Amino acid sequence: MTITQEAEFCIDLHCHSTASDGALAPEDLVRRASDKGVTHLALTDHDTISGLGDATEAAQAAGISLVAGTELSCLWRSHTIHIVGLDFDTSDHNLNAALARQNDNRWRRARTIAEKLAKLKIDDMVEKATLKAGGDVPGRPHFARVLVEEGVVKDSAQAFKRYLGSGKAGDVKGFWPSLEEVVQWITGAAGIAVLAHPRKYKLTATKLRALTSDFRQAGGRAIEVSTSGQSSGDLGFLAELCRRENLLASQGSDFHFPGAPWCELGSIMKMPDGLDPVWHHFRQPVGVPAAV
Repeated sequence: MTITQEAEFCIDLHCHSTASDGALAPEDLVRRASDKGVTHLALTDHDTISGLGDATEAAQAAGISLVAGTELSCLWRSHTIHIVGLDFDTSDHNLNAALARQNDNRWRRARTIAEKLAKLKIDDMVEKATLKAGGDVPGRPHFARVLVEEGVVKDSAQAFKRYLGSGKAGDVKGFWPSLEEVVQWITGAAGIAVLAHPRKYKLTATKLRALTSDFRQAGGRAIEVSTSGQSSGDLGFLAELCRRENLLASQGSDFHFPGAPWCELGSIMKMPDGLDPVWHHFRQPVGVPAAV
């Protein structure tokens, strides 16, 4: 059966607020999503659900359906991989304990990044990056802003190219749990585990197929087929990968800040027909076709 996306809905299941590394407070992000025509939104901050309370209140006021979400970091064959959790029980004890451990991991990672960048002679780097993060755990984007402010680089892109990007001194790995463990946290909380933005890991097609297979065998149920900034070729490749592994299809802008039209809230390429949307399988399904 061919399943099309529902024209009456605008569904964005991947975005970030100041609760992790986004630029907008949760309530401001929700209001922006509403202005952009989004009807169903998942706030998926990195390794936290601390923004969901404010986002829920704003969503109720704006008439948006908010889906519980988070984006968890994990390791697969030494690669850092991100798994989005959707529609889970936010009160689940095991998941909340795991998120607390992830928060501790992020602080350890932040301090290690600062240590790795010590040769730049910037005083109080962790404290300055924490201020950029609004008092929460700083990530690499916050360190990039410090490097710009301190005059070390001209912009964030240069900060990643020289100091924070893949393989550079500030690209700190090794603090994350395994892919299998993270998937279990989500499924144990009655949620759906989604492999986030698969093409951003720069894996070969063979390795990406292996990752997707391992993810499914661990209990993962969906893959982001349509994400911001990807080509039509990537869209087709991921759609075929989704079919091959018999996974549900998800989509999301991965919005972090205003002013980047290629990753704006709700601006997502339509998924190819013939895929089974993840939102049809939420505890309160969205747009499930009527039985015939």
